[in-house]
Amino acid sequence: MNSQIVFALIRKDFKLYFSNRFFAVVTLLGLVAYIIIYFLLPATVNESLELGLYMAEMPPALEEMLVDEDVWFYRAESVDALKQAVLDGDVPAGYAFPDDLLTQMQSGGKVTAQLYLSPDVPPEFKEIYEVVLYEFAFAIRGQSVDIETTEIMLGPDMAGEQIAPRDRMLPMLAVFVLMIECLGLASLIAAEVEAGTLRALLVTPLTMSGLFVGKGIFGTLFAFAQATLLILLTGGLVHEPLLILVALLFGAALVTGVAFLIGSVGRDLMSVMGWGVLAMLLLAMPTFTILVPGLASNWIKLIPSYYLVDTVYRVINFDAAWGDVTQNLLMLLVYAAAFMALGVVVLKRKFQ
Repeated sequence: MNSQIVFALIRKDFKLYFSNRFFAVVTLLGLVAYIIIYFLLPATVNESLELGLYMAEMPPALEEMLVDEDVWFYRAESVDALKQAVLDGDVPAGYAFPDDLLTQMQSGGKVTAQLYLSPDVPPEFKEIYEVVLYEFAFAIRGQSVDIETTEIMLGPDMAGEQIAPRDRMLPMLAVFVLMIECLGLASLIAAEVEAGTLRALLVTPLTMSGLFVGKGIFGTLFAFAQATLLILLTGGLVHEPLLILVALLFGAALVTGVAFLIGSVGRDLMSVMGWGVLAMLLLAMPTFTILVPGLASNWIKLIPSYYLVDTVYRVINFDAAWGDVTQNLLMLLVYAAAFMALGVVVLKRKFQ
């Protein structure tokens, strides 16, 4: 395999990519737009207290307590509705009182209540929510009440520091940058297949393996460079920069393999866009589990981009180190190699 021919192929792909005005504009404007979106998103968290509440019968003494400028209450119609509100992220915590609450208080016995918590509630906030619970009981009866509280964590427990919205969005933006380049490369491949350019290249001293090596290097490095630029300009390389770069490189190789698959089945720009948007939506799904932790489920780990999103998110926001995400990197590398190999095999069949 002649390295000079491979490098010439990479230069040709670079020029041909930007000769397509659509992808040239989308690439440049998209990258600028993602960076602007990041800095426009709130950099701080909302400190106002938002809580959910289920109570079959609301005592008049409690009605006055619920009118507070610093506390907003979601009045759930049932316990299931309260749980769903916590899972959906509408409220970080919710209180469910028994239907016979007043009877329990009048008997002087112990009052039972459930405290439902969102998976990303900081540990120190749990004590605050318990204090509010005792304030409820005191407002109803006018004196202290013995309450037995059952804490129930809904969804995976990811207790820790609250994360600013823009830092939650950063992994999603990185995936979108990678996928835009995936669409561009897939469109380039489809156009060359349709025009017969690739077959013509194989008449030259360029071998089949050299062709795919050149395409793979161009696609991987081009996507990697833009994702790295996004993370760099948004301050994501402050902690463990090498770890982030390795994860992005594996992710770029993954989307390059996906681009090979899309380019092999797409016949024109519209079909490439159709398959590409479908692939983008699928690969973007793991990012929504960060925005709404309650959506997380074991099946989401079957999507390759999960390991990229989880790695970037944990390293940037929770200072994860190599040992914490080694399994993610290995899985991402396996998926990248598998999709790259599958893409090469499928695309190669078009020339046989």
